Amino acid sequence: MREPISRIEGTALPLDRADVDTDQIIPAVHLKRIERTGFGPYLFDEWRKDPSFVLNDRRYEGASVMLAGPNFGCGSSREHAPWAIEDAGFRAVIAPSFGDIFRNNALKIGLLPVELPQESVRALMDAVLDDPTTRIVVDLDGRSVSAPGVDETFPIDDFTRWRLMEGLDEIGLTLRHEDAITAYEASRPSWMPTA
Repeated sequence: MREPISRIEGTALPLDRADVDTDQIIPAVHLKRIERTGFGPYLFDEWRKDPSFVLNDRRYEGASVMLAGPNFGCGSSREHAPWAIEDAGFRAVIAPSFGDIFRNNALKIGLLPVELPQESVRALMDAVLDDPTTRIVVDLDGRSVSAPGVDETFPIDDFTRWRLMEGLDEIGLTLRHEDAITAYEASRPSWMPTA
């Protein structure tokens, strides 16, 4: 089970870069952990060595939305990338496009990838760069994003939207059938293997 998502409201981090790949999001040197947590401190680890990198800018501390350029999350299929973003406190990433595998991995853990037209992402980015206190509202129920000067809708299939709003990951979906699973296990012949 995950925390249900219906509305995400908060400030944003303007990562004004295109083609950010998963190795930039979480460098391979940090993939030795076996837990799904603890990756946040290594988010954009190489880039953070530059004091002027946006994630080092205190004006964007506590942001719950990440704004990014096109093709965000391209590259390898490492699921650690959305884990690191989520662990760093972000609940949504808004970009013109995403790497397909990154998008699927993000949706599986409840990190919302929101695809908007390039000009709308640019308008959000500019608003946040001008005023870091700008608040962005991502309404999953209404499939919309709003902020000063921006009011857009975004695509998401009905099943995924429902699953996120219910807080269900793949295990949670399976556990919705726990009674049927228990009944099946109880009815299995004793000579069949149990593990």
